[in-house]
Amino acid sequence: MPGAPTPLPDLARPDVGAALFSTWSVGTPERQRATADAVAAAWDSRPWPSPELLSQNLYVGTDGDTLMHHAQWTSEEAYHAFVRTQRQERVDQIDAAVPGIKRNGIARYQRYRGFDTRTDGDPRVPGCVAVIELDFDGPDLRQKWIDLVIEALETDPDPSPDLISADFHLIVDGARHLASDRTRALNYAQWTSEEAYDAAIASSAPGVGSVTPQWERIRHFPGFRGSTIKRYRFERSFVRP
Repeated sequence: MPGAPTPLPDLARPDVGAALFSTWSVGTPERQRATADAVAAAWDSRPWPSPELLSQNLYVGTDGDTLMHHAQWTSEEAYHAFVRTQRQERVDQIDAAVPGIKRNGIARYQRYRGFDTRTDGDPRVPGCVAVIELDFDGPDLRQKWIDLVIEALETDPDPSPDLISADFHLIVDGARHLASDRTRALNYAQWTSEEAYDAAIASSAPGVGSVTPQWERIRHFPGFRGSTIKRYRFERSFVRP
């Protein structure tokens, strides 16, 4: 069964030197649930591996197939030390419980900028985390596009009340098995629900929703290749006791 409710991680914490994102594909909702339980058992049954691991976070895809792992490390070197000495025993326990997991790779990101709509006493609860991978023709375009999106969000005359926050990350070169696509960025956006996110995306189609100079520039931004979107429900955050 899922563990006790835990807060979502703070993506803006300044001591994160390496934000690692990876996804697994397991095939069915039943295997997805079993895998999430197996991950929790593997982490709960062992001591915290390193003071340099700030949080290990698990998300369950709304597609009934995917799981996402998001780890916050103080450095990439600390993560590689964990891989050498402690990762495999966790993987073996999980694979024994749910054989045949497809692991889709892992990439290192660094947070660039964020947009947050929360105020003190905000009652909204994130019901959906939309993770959007963004591709550009060159690495220098990523910051320009993100800066423009944040400007558009800050000046939107009719903002969505269901967007809680958006944290934009840039992929950075990683050693060994970490993916290194220098033209990629990632948006980790918290929404009140998957339905609210889908409605907002539908309203942002050309000719619909807010029409401001900033949003028009985003719609026609040169060098933007496209994006892939996955929706998740936050499952659990594992943190040092």
